[in-house]
Amino acid sequence: MGMKINIDLDQSIIDFIKEKTNEEVKLNDIIYEIVENVLNEQNISIDIVDVSIQSMSSEEIREINYKYRNIDRATDVLSFPIFTMDELKSLDKSIKEIELGDIILCLEIIEKQSIEYGTGIVREILYMITHGMCHLTGHDHEIGEEKVIMRALEEKVLSKVGVGKVNG
Repeated sequence: MGMKINIDLDQSIIDFIKEKTNEEVKLNDIIYEIVENVLNEQNISIDIVDVSIQSMSSEEIREINYKYRNIDRATDVLSFPIFTMDELKSLDKSIKEIELGDIILCLEIIEKQSIEYGTGIVREILYMITHGMCHLTGHDHEIGEEKVIMRALEEKVLSKVGVGKVNG
């Protein structure tokens, strides 16, 4: 029996992709694969995993960024993990279900970045979700070595789910 992944995905993200692209994207399926691959790559095994992915305006995400990180500017993605990496890796095997945390996307900024980097909206959103998932499993990118490890994990997962590397 495999892992069951529950994704609370904000409908506005699906609507945004439909509005901005002509692509038919099975977002829930791809996000499921992203979550599964991030967990598998880190040998984190649990029966049921819950993840929340929401969207906010640039003003709302700026306020949250300031409140929780003391950075007074809007950002593309914020993640609020419930566990550290060590806590996840040492979970009691009797625990069958966990909530990993919340990923908050700012679609306005992601759209601008997709144009700036030439990645396209879908790839940029999937990258941000993968980036957020790495944070939810304890990764960070504040120092050089951690950044290299996290970036490699992001690209490996994106490649596995069929979202190739894009220059930018």
